[in-house]
Amino acid sequence: MRILIALLRLARPAQWVKNIFVFTALIFSGLALEPASVAAALIAFAAFSMASSAIYFLNDYKDMEEDRLHPVKCNRPLASGRLPRAVGPIGALVLATTATLLAGWQLGPVSAGILLTYLAMNAAYSLGLKNLVIIDVLIIAAGFVLRILVGAAAIARLPSTWLILCAVTVSLFLGFTKRRAELNALGDDASRHRRVLAHYSAAFLDQAIAIVTAATVVCYILYTVDDHTVGMVGSRLMLLSVPLVLYGIFRYLYLVYHDRSGGDPTRTVFTDVPMLLTGALWSTLCTIIIIFGKDIRPFFM
Repeated sequence: MRILIALLRLARPAQWVKNIFVFTALIFSGLALEPASVAAALIAFAAFSMASSAIYFLNDYKDMEEDRLHPVKCNRPLASGRLPRAVGPIGALVLATTATLLAGWQLGPVSAGILLTYLAMNAAYSLGLKNLVIIDVLIIAAGFVLRILVGAAAIARLPSTWLILCAVTVSLFLGFTKRRAELNALGDDASRHRRVLAHYSAAFLDQAIAIVTAATVVCYILYTVDDHTVGMVGSRLMLLSVPLVLYGIFRYLYLVYHDRSGGDPTRTVFTDVPMLLTGALWSTLCTIIIIFGKDIRPFFM
């Protein structure tokens, strides 16, 4: 039982929440009530979750020595010695192979190809690219875009270009705020725990965060008024969701700068009640507008 628990911790199921980006095409194409599309998106989610866990197995294997110096990461199964070192590469290979076969068998070659691209890119990240300043955050951002694309390929619907660009800027926002929080938390020892932090400064990260924050807001507003979106919804009602997006971004920035949070985006979002409420309201509002927009339009005319 202890071994199973350790393996589960190594797989990091809590991080699978990042894979909800797989459902972007399903929700924003108006197919959320079609059983076949929902089933395909769920399979894509399962495959991507296995693939992301494979990367965690490999990453923890490569970072064992550095993790042992970290105040929190030293408790990870490989760093703490609860699991043998060989579990890392063997588990990564098994999970990656299973994920690719599942995607290819159930979703087709395009989805499998996107998944393989994600695996190759993140393997390169774990093996050295994570030590290259800016490149490390760009790879994190690319991973979120690939999540959207694999979900889109699964249901054969491509989201709006503005929505994809918004996903890029949001993931850059999360990446740069994560690095900013790590600098805050680790102080002078930051580079010992993550080598790339030696090349980042608080001033640079603040500038980068400001740029991608503005870009995220602009891309999302343009998505709401894009001809593709208006045609699908039947109105410009998606503009009603903009205030929730603005509040969510500002709330996250507040947590990063005032509560010194943001080192783990998943924990930040899912332990803060205002963020949870905002996310729930936004997703509910968008779903209602996209699915029932044409029916409720007369009430706003």
